Amino acid sequence: MSNTPIFKAFCCSSLGTKSLPRCLQPTCFCERTSVGRQQLKREGKSAVRVSAQVMEFAELIKTPRVDGVVLHRPFLPTVEGTLCLTGHHLILSSRQDNTEELWLLHSNIDSIEKRFVGSLGTIIVKCKDLRVIQLDIPGMEECLNIASSIEALSTLDSVSLMYPFFYRPMFEVIEDGWNSFLPEDVFKDLESMTDEWRLSEVNKDFSVCQSYPPLVAVPKNVDDETLKKVATFRHGGRFPVLSYYHKKNGMVMMRAGQPLTGTNGRRCKEDEKLINATLRPGKRGYIIDTRTINVAQQAKARGGGFETEGNYPQWRRIHKAIERYNILQESLIKLVEACNDQSHSMDRWLSKLEASNWQTHVKEILTTACLAAQCIDREGASVLVHGTEGTDATLQVTSLAQIILDPACRTIRGFQGLVEREWLQAGHPFQQRCATSAYSNNKPRQEAPVFLLFLDCVWQILRQFPCSFEFSESFLVLLFEHAYASQFGTFLANSTAERTKLSLPEKTVSLWSWVNRPQELERLTNPLYEANSLVIWPSVAPQSLLLWEGVFLRWNRSSKCLDEAYEEMVHIIEYNKELQSKVNSLRRQLAELETEDPLLQTP
Repeated sequence: MSNTPIFKAFCCSSLGTKSLPRCLQPTCFCERTSVGRQQLKREGKSAVRVSAQVMEFAELIKTPRVDGVVLHRPFLPTVEGTLCLTGHHLILSSRQDNTEELWLLHSNIDSIEKRFVGSLGTIIVKCKDLRVIQLDIPGMEECLNIASSIEALSTLDSVSLMYPFFYRPMFEVIEDGWNSFLPEDVFKDLESMTDEWRLSEVNKDFSVCQSYPPLVAVPKNVDDETLKKVATFRHGGRFPVLSYYHKKNGMVMMRAGQPLTGTNGRRCKEDEKLINATLRPGKRGYIIDTRTINVAQQAKARGGGFETEGNYPQWRRIHKAIERYNILQESLIKLVEACNDQSHSMDRWLSKLEASNWQTHVKEILTTACLAAQCIDREGASVLVHGTEGTDATLQVTSLAQIILDPACRTIRGFQGLVEREWLQAGHPFQQRCATSAYSNNKPRQEAPVFLLFLDCVWQILRQFPCSFEFSESFLVLLFEHAYASQFGTFLANSTAERTKLSLPEKTVSLWSWVNRPQELERLTNPLYEANSLVIWPSVAPQSLLLWEGVFLRWNRSSKCLDEAYEEMVHIIEYNKELQSKVNSLRRQLAELETEDPLLQTP
């Protein structure tokens, strides 16, 4: 079979040379078409090299090109042009001058709906970034073929067929993001503060814990054999490891999976030794269990459980209620449904918003993170955080607590390191959790907006402390979009073990390589930022927590006024800096004159 059908859409003469926006609009990025052609040629060469795999695309694209398609998007003019399907993109190109082209990753498509009026077909495309677009396609057969192809291409099972494996960057890679936040480099910072911890290679071949990285920080006086025994006592082999060291008082935060005590009250003295090794003489610690006491009790019947006071007398256990899986997914679906329904009265809108329980989840997570931070900073106690697996709510709590406690995590680079350390390397299963968003027709399995909830919580803190974060809201939105669909390999797979098996660092580009370019950093920087070395304590009162409009309402209303206000704010800040610079210059000149002539000295 020839390779030609795969790339038939690549050489459509209708892809004119229209002016397009930025090269990266995360999961729907557009480029000038001449550059786009270069990109497609590169993709073509890449695909030919792995033609045995990519042949699947040819069978899935029944109609690669349709003319006379009309595109409808929120707050943008209607565009008529040629619709092209490639192995990874839905592209709509127009001959109209100064018209944007649509480049939409198939992996960003959550679901589609088909409608027909006579021979005219309409496809409603609902995206994982919560956008909804409409394509009017002439011809019933063409519409059915396009819909069928989109459904197939947006649900590819093989990770190695996804776009990051074919994407070739059109920008110069100054820094390889895959090597930017290695555990050994992070550990050097810890070594400069304390000598009580070591970097263990017990999991170097991922045999002890599939969801942990090869290197983990553990107490220096606990050997690897002990760690192996503890791993058999913790869910998924997730033995307690260091999450955060509080430089101010030397207290630490650890994370783990639940202990496998079961109904018989199984005990593991090595586990007790490990977590007791983190306590200072005469000090107690806190175990924050992200489940209610009832849920934790029920876990015993399935082989799980919690730490009993008899076996862990130096630790006080606190139970919090952070929901999981289906409940969170259903909450997101209800929230987005409420945000998209424009027909409600105020009372009904507020009622649907409350019924989604989304803000309740935000409050629960923030409250628990504040509790962990309070134990460490104000109580002077070490903390162990776990739920069931230790890969979802646990990571929300440990990462948010660090944002509250550590000003370094509020910088752009520090936040990247936090996401790497506490989410990617810590084994949050992004591939499973972000497989679908709010529009999917499939019954939720392991999908859940865990990471989106974390980003929402960060936004709440950023909004309450607008000058304490180096990054702007745009950075959080960018991370949300790339977690669900991306040309970069950063959020692919479910763990470091899977990423290593797929050779992602060698075969894909890291998102951090894009973000850490000077021009992109400038776009993501918060103009109000002033470094704040203090601990920041966010309010979790209901009136303090708002709906994140930048994500949930951005496709429902125009951002023109907000954009104009933001530009004016930036202009005022820059003008203020200029005036401040002039004041400083005049003061220096005055000081020099007073030095030269004592008679000019101010009284």
